[in-house]
Parts: sequence; structure tokens; C-alpha cells
Amino acid sequence: MRVGLLAMEGCFGAGVVSILDLLRTADALRDGLDPSIPPIDVHIVGARRRVRTSTGVILPVSGSLRELDGFDVVVVGALGCLSVDDLLAALAAPDTARLLAALRAGRQGEATLGAACTGSFALAEAGILDGGRATTTWWLGPAFRARYPAVDLDLAAMVVADPRAMTAGAAFAHVDLALALLRRHSPALADRVSRLLVIDDRTSQSTYLALEHLPLDDPVALAFEAYAREHLHRPIDIGAAARAIGVSRRTLERRVGGQLGHSPIAVVQRLRVERARHLLRTTGESVDQVAARVGYASGSTLRALLRRHGGRPAAT
Repeated sequence: MRVGLLAMEGCFGAGVVSILDLLRTADALRDGLDPSIPPIDVHIVGARRRVRTSTGVILPVSGSLRELDGFDVVVVGALGCLSVDDLLAALAAPDTARLLAALRAGRQGEATLGAACTGSFALAEAGILDGGRATTTWWLGPAFRARYPAVDLDLAAMVVADPRAMTAGAAFAHVDLALALLRRHSPALADRVSRLLVIDDRTSQSTYLALEHLPLDDPVALAFEAYAREHLHRPIDIGAAARAIGVSRRTLERRVGGQLGHSPIAVVQRLRVERARHLLRTTGESVDQVAARVGYASGSTLRALLRRHGGRPAAT
């Protein structure tokens, strides 16, 4: 398996290097596990001879964009951006334009494509993800949906495997992506590497999603979020919420789903989980007491929600 890691100027270096380290570790373990497993040859590919990461680390490039057709797997690393504006600027940069052109030119090839975090934007920008399912880092979900409506975005999954490409969530999901790609090459080798490097199996990034950090620009979604936060302490009727902000229930569900990828009910649950976690961390209140403050009649309901969303409720 020949792997090309596409790295652009200003990329998230830890993401690229984590894939490089994991796959080279796998290749070093290959003979001891099963010599019949094909070798893994990994190269950093870029538009220049050297790539500077967002933190100033220099990555040596051993493959050019002209050589993409020679790889079995091509992975786009994260762009190293922490805002939507920076990401859009990175997508418009000359080096990125060359990378996108190379991806478009080779999209009919047989290589498996992959991307993690903001790297998914590059695949979407090239049109490769149109009509398929993908994921990206959770906090850029609204921006991704607005820019690429032809892509079915799944922010719950840590890794999404689609015939068009394999995509992974936030920055350190590069590790999850590398393991998923390695599992296709050899499940036994992927298991050996994950045990040796002590990598947990993380199937979902929904545990890490925080609605308060999502940049919303739809006035209906914004109004519903404000209404929900104001009424978290009591039961929320979605129909009544829609009337309160001046839209139909169907419109509310469509607009909230379009911005957040969740139904209004799911958004209310997420907001309640966020508020409950904050109260459990910052007060001495029990789970039962916190449950009453976030609209639940019993602590058992809140405990179940916290477990579902990765929380660790304290004892009553």
C-alpha cells in the first residue's frame, strides 16, 4: 500500500505526522505479525519541496502533486485553521488551488481518498464529496453545510466511510482515520498498532460537540437556540417554541436541521447536557438537583443522557 499524505503550507502538522508515525509503525510491525501483509510505503506530498506547518515546523516533501496517480491511498491533512475566515482564505491560496486541481484530475483513479478535520473541506471544494456522505470537525458543521449542500454531513461519526472518500472529524481524528485505513489493509495489523500505541476506539465525535461554539448565521436557528436556553429549566414544547419565534414547526425543524444537523428536540437535549455538565463541575449540587434545573423531573433521565453523550454523572 503506497500512501500519499497531502500537506499544504500552514497545515496542522500533528495531524500529518500522526498518520505518518502510525502507518510507519504498522509497517515496522508487519513482518513480525504476518509477512504476507503487503508493505506500507508512506510519503508526504506537497506543492513545494518543504512545507511549513501552522506552528513553524518544517516537513520534508518526498512526493509531488504530479505523482498522485501512483498512490493507492491519498489523504488530505487538516489546513491548520481556527476560524471560518482563515479556512476560506486557505482554500483560496495558490498552493491549495494546485492541490484541488490535482485532486480533480485524479478523481477517476482507483486510489482511496481520505481527509480529516478541515481537510474534508478540500475534498468537498474539489467536488469529490458531492452526492455522498462525509464528516468534518464538529464546530465547522454549519459552514460546511452552507458551502457544500450536495454533501450529506454526519457530525456524529468520528470516521465516515463513503465510496467517494473516507473522512474523519476534528484535528486529532487523523489517528482514527489512519487506523480505519490500516484496518482495510489488515485488520490484524490495525489491532496490533492500536494496542501498542494505546489508541482507544472512538466511534463518535458527538461527545465533544458544544453548541455554544457553533457559528450560526440562520436567524431562525439563532432565535430557537436563544429560546431554548431561556426555557431549559422547564419542559419545552417545540410547537410552542416555533410560535414564540414566529415560524411554523415544519420551518423550525427544517432550518434548525439545516444549520445544526439535529432536530430541535435533539438540540434541546444537547443544551441541557451542556448546562448540566457545567453545573456539576461548578456547584456542589447532586445530579437530582441539577436535573430539576435543566428541565427533568428525575436524576435518572439526566444520568441516561449524560452517559449517552459521554458524561460521567456524580453520585446522588
